[in-house]
Amino acid sequence: MMEQIRDGVTTEHVVQDGMRIDWDVEVVMDDGVTLRADVFRPVDEGQYPILMTYGPYGKFLHFKDGYARQWKIMETKYPCALEGSSNRYMNWETVDPEKWVCDGYVIVRVDSRGAGRSEGVIDCWSPREARDICQCIELFALQPYCSGKVGMLGISYYAVTQWAAAALNPPHLAAICPFEGANDMYRDIGRHGGIVSDFAGTWWKLQVDRLQHGRGDNGLVSTINGKTVAGPETLSEEELQANRGGMLDQAFVEHELLDEWYRARITDLSRITVPVLSCGNWGGNALHLRGNVEGYMAVSSREKWLEIHGLEHFTEFYTPYGVDLQKRFFNHFLKGMDTWRQAPVHLRLRNVDGTFTDRDEQEWPIARTAWTKFYLDLGHLGLTTGETEDGEAVFCATSNGLSFFTPPLEETLEITGNIAAKLFIRSSTSDADLFVTLRVLDPDGQDVTFVSAGDPKGVVATGWLRASHRKLDMEKSLPYRPWHTHDEQQPLVPGETYELDIEVWPTSVIIPAGYRLGVAISGKDFEVPNYGAALRAFGVPYSGNGVYTHTAGRPKGIFDGDTTLVSQGDRRPYLLLPIIPGP
Repeated sequence: MMEQIRDGVTTEHVVQDGMRIDWDVEVVMDDGVTLRADVFRPVDEGQYPILMTYGPYGKFLHFKDGYARQWKIMETKYPCALEGSSNRYMNWETVDPEKWVCDGYVIVRVDSRGAGRSEGVIDCWSPREARDICQCIELFALQPYCSGKVGMLGISYYAVTQWAAAALNPPHLAAICPFEGANDMYRDIGRHGGIVSDFAGTWWKLQVDRLQHGRGDNGLVSTINGKTVAGPETLSEEELQANRGGMLDQAFVEHELLDEWYRARITDLSRITVPVLSCGNWGGNALHLRGNVEGYMAVSSREKWLEIHGLEHFTEFYTPYGVDLQKRFFNHFLKGMDTWRQAPVHLRLRNVDGTFTDRDEQEWPIARTAWTKFYLDLGHLGLTTGETEDGEAVFCATSNGLSFFTPPLEETLEITGNIAAKLFIRSSTSDADLFVTLRVLDPDGQDVTFVSAGDPKGVVATGWLRASHRKLDMEKSLPYRPWHTHDEQQPLVPGETYELDIEVWPTSVIIPAGYRLGVAISGKDFEVPNYGAALRAFGVPYSGNGVYTHTAGRPKGIFDGDTTLVSQGDRRPYLLLPIIPGP
């Protein structure tokens, strides 16, 4: 069956709040599966550019109903993000149509295959989803209300799908703005350094499973329009089970190496040629930040920009700062307006008091970076740019490991960019997981933490590596960003010493004089000391890493042994840090 939009086949057409709204526009894919979309457009007839999202979070589900805690944060901490709108149509991680339709845009929200109001088998981040998006782009671009230009804009899942669709080059896709979105299913989401992330299981249960298409009358009812969020059909549990393409958390455990299953879900960024505004979050460690940075670096687009901010995962997407950034970009590339004068890289640098310093740069990494090796002094648990002595240091893999610190800094130190660690280790078992966590201590010896994408007291930066995955791709590796192949396991011989190069995700922190810089080397997720009152979200107690922990696929007898750090001869462990010289 040829793909099509069924003209006039909608649950309801209304004109309200200054918009024409079509609920549940039926979009038929090339295999006959019907997806459903909501279309918000100006009341005046005409042709307008489209901004599209495609994802599984239920287009009928109001932000407040699905994510009450995050909505409360918006209301109390960032009321400016909710001003200028009734907020009646707010939906998690998508734009508020009231703020865009008035400026001459059509907003199209598509429930992804098998989710919300769309039929079919749900198979998150699959090649089938990418093809669906491209078909939706081309079909909506031909509608009489469309100018022929389609952009994609959204957070997280709605950003991941942008990378995937853009790599297929649908003719009417004119620009994308992946806001905090990964693009490497293995390295960004499933297995950090080869170590399984717990995120997928938590995420699936609380954000996807409850919105699977067919929950119908047994599921949620929308406060946006009073209809079933995951309907209209109500399917049996057996039918729902049959419409699940596979549980990602199980797949991540079962597929240890980067095989064909992963390769089918990893975007070939070099195929992307449309204008790109890649917006990352310094606190997006362990899910999206790497994707935004690598995406910016790897796309073939002649017109591309990188922006990195902070705060919670959703905040800057909705603040006046974020909306202005997005509108200037799309006004230029979808409307031809002279609104886009932006440096190639714009950074909101993090200060230890939680404020930000905005700065433009011309490239990434920053050209004037003074790449500096800070050596681990194993005998004194120090971190130094000077010489170190031979020595060893042992930690239990189930502990918080060992931390190494500089003396109090004599002057301000800025770290902005990618980080790499070089370690030499022995294990008492046939493998070992290494967690590298950057730390900053204030003059009272307390850890500096940041409101991050997924934790109100997030760590500064983290990197990971399973020692048996230490094999490097020498063509893709850079001194500041090792690239591991993850295509074979190389078990350790207990007692022998091995060299490990560990990628630590990018970060930014401006450290004042009197503070101390440090690094923790551990065999599990580092827990911030004196974290304070325990916060639980999604059923997980927070300790600096939010829900992005690593406990699955780590059998006892292998990953609970002793790890020895070694410094001997020319084998000197160090952190390679991106130091930005002061003015």
